Amino acid sequence: MPGEEPTQATGPTRDQVWASTMDGHVAGAGPGPGASDHGSTSVRTAHVDSRATIEPCEVIGRKERESGGLPISNPAATPGIGAGDRILPEEPDPLRTCFERDRDRILHGTAFRRLAGKTQVFVFPEDHQRTRLTHALEVAQVARSISTGLGLNVTLAEAIALGHDCGHGPGGHASEDALSPYVDGGYDHAQWGADVTLDPLNLCTETLDGIRNHSWSRPAPSTPEGEVVSWADRIAYVCHDFEDAVHAGVVRPDMLPDTVRRHCGEARREQLGAFIDAVVHTSASTGRVGMDHETADALAVFRNFDYEQIYLRPDSVRQGALVVEMLQALVEHLLVSPGDLPAELQDPGDSNRLAVVNYVGGMTDRFACRSAVRLLGWKEERLPTGVGNLH
Repeated sequence: MPGEEPTQATGPTRDQVWASTMDGHVAGAGPGPGASDHGSTSVRTAHVDSRATIEPCEVIGRKERESGGLPISNPAATPGIGAGDRILPEEPDPLRTCFERDRDRILHGTAFRRLAGKTQVFVFPEDHQRTRLTHALEVAQVARSISTGLGLNVTLAEAIALGHDCGHGPGGHASEDALSPYVDGGYDHAQWGADVTLDPLNLCTETLDGIRNHSWSRPAPSTPEGEVVSWADRIAYVCHDFEDAVHAGVVRPDMLPDTVRRHCGEARREQLGAFIDAVVHTSASTGRVGMDHETADALAVFRNFDYEQIYLRPDSVRQGALVVEMLQALVEHLLVSPGDLPAELQDPGDSNRLAVVNYVGGMTDRFACRSAVRLLGWKEERLPTGVGNLH
């Protein structure tokens, strides 16, 4: 209720959940349907209940692509038929498949554009550092590479990848900590993105499922393309967050653990190539979307390095605390002063709380900071570091 202290979460913290997914899971060892079907203990999967399988296949390499385009050749690829399975039925498009329409709707949507102003790692990054938008584009490229090599539905993988972070609030993952007390069950960017942020787009159920469940701590996606995006997301951010931290002077390439440098190299180009190749060839040979243990171990060590040296460094922790303080102050203000919400969002009923969360969660970093100055009377020096000029 307005004016009340936010509810304290009783479950594991976001950091604890994040750490619990560090290594992935051995295929065939987890619960759920199909856990042992197509299972191979030589495969590491993203989700404990991963169940989507593909037909073991020959990798579709450059020569095959040059001669035959981009075939959806794997029998397990998700078909895009007609208008697709949507909550609100639609007529098929005469030119585009249902997943092409999903991809286009996400790409042209407001939530996707706002990712350009939302933190990936560094608040208000320098010119060459990533935002949530460039992260989504890099995830889409990795997912496309993997899906193409396996003969899966590339367009579905692209749609999931482009939309996977549209539920993120300003200030990176700290926004989940800030907004969780106001949402029953907590604020999870993946679930919020699929069920709230992108709901007006009437996307196909397969696209929403992949977005909702791309995080490794979530239930496994129902399609192999969704599983591909789970891997693509981790591969992309582990590599590019390290590169951004090097450019920012936070870490040096020679600080990488020997396991990572020996297996994947120091440059992002080498690292991406090693991880993408591992997923493609392991999945093609075993029929499970995953990675061989040796490469998966290197990825886990790499992610743990990023976690300790970048995400949990003192400056990041302080920045996250400032983001939480600012976003919760904005939510509390708007709960007691709903007249400061845009007119179309003002709702005197119980749904006002969710409208406020949706509004604050949809803000870019800069708009959130400007709102704190305008609505709360905050001085610029109280805002998250790296803000610079707000005008």
